[in-house]
Amino acid sequence: MFDPATLRFDANGLIPAIAQDHASGEVLMLAWMNAEAVARTLDTGRVTYWSRSRASFWVKGESSGHVQRLVEMRLDCDRDCLLVLVDQSGPACHTNRRTCFYTAIRDRAEVEIMAPEGTASTVS
Repeated sequence: MFDPATLRFDANGLIPAIAQDHASGEVLMLAWMNAEAVARTLDTGRVTYWSRSRASFWVKGESSGHVQRLVEMRLDCDRDCLLVLVDQSGPACHTNRRTCFYTAIRDRAEVEIMAPEGTASTVS
């Protein structure tokens, strides 16, 4: 059986978790988990992160309704990073965009390549 304590957490007891849409492969966001957040995610199927700014657990979609349901959790080879394959309901980003990675660097300039959902699209 998998034990979250076998992961390599940083000095703050956290591990980065990359959320990826299981169907499209789109990278949605990066957040942090502690051992308890990993266990809660595996137990409930609802992706649970540790909010560094609020110092509390954060069940994705609890307030926004933009839920992440766990499809599969993967570990990297060093056991110090997680890939969380999810079924994403609605936008993943708090800016109301599908992904948090909506800014590209092109010709050394920042370019917004995605508008918030419900607004006009930005040409990419």
